Amino acid sequence: MGTTQLESVPEPKYWHLKTVLSEALDHDFAVGEILPNERELAARFGVARATLRQALEQLELEGRLQRRRGVGTTVAPPRVGVAVGSARHSWPGESADGWEAVDAAEALPTAAVLKLLAAGSGSAASGSASAADQPVHTVRRTRVTEGQVVAAELLYVPAASVPGLSAIDAPAGPARARAVLRELQRLALDGQDRSVELGSARADDAKELDRLPGAPVLLVTTRYFTAGGTAAVSVATYRADTCRLTFGDEGVEITETRVAS
Repeated sequence: MGTTQLESVPEPKYWHLKTVLSEALDHDFAVGEILPNERELAARFGVARATLRQALEQLELEGRLQRRRGVGTTVAPPRVGVAVGSARHSWPGESADGWEAVDAAEALPTAAVLKLLAAGSGSAASGSASAADQPVHTVRRTRVTEGQVVAAELLYVPAASVPGLSAIDAPAGPARARAVLRELQRLALDGQDRSVELGSARADDAKELDRLPGAPVLLVTTRYFTAGGTAAVSVATYRADTCRLTFGDEGVEITETRVAS
């Protein structure tokens, strides 16, 4: 990583420094490699540490760097694509979907969950007044890239969608979550829809994703339909610094990018 003269550059010093550092990350560093400390970098580029911090923070926001407690600032891993809005429909939990089952719990739905299940194409699962009295399975899953959790999902499955679950000897935890997913896959999937919006991390999501509460996140809501209505709803929370939206022939795609923590 070489030095550069920044005094005569008309744009902000930190912005130009960010560009120089970005080029160095492409050519001089490997994924996971630890950068020199701030004092050494500031001296090497002839800038104040405050200017350097601004550049590093911008690279972190762009997903080029990750700051890991007890490790330091490292070069973030490469991007991984996650299709959203494509013509390909599949149940959650099918082979190679990239998610890991964490836990499952059964309880009466909250008003917010009822609203999610009722939205879409006339849900049979929650369209009646008695829906509030019917239990819902909540499956928690995470998506991991390069050892880092980049997304957390809550999958809501009405008990009516998986009537055979009670006959399965599945304890709590990941085994229970996988059992719910297996039963869900027994249904004929008629279609699904997805929406993406910018949100703020709730306390539980922030803890899962190693972010501060209120950090920007992308919320991807997916509804799975059968002939009877809405069979399940997924709300996946992606770290906003790990994703980008692209548009193609098959719709919208989320591409996970380098993790910044």
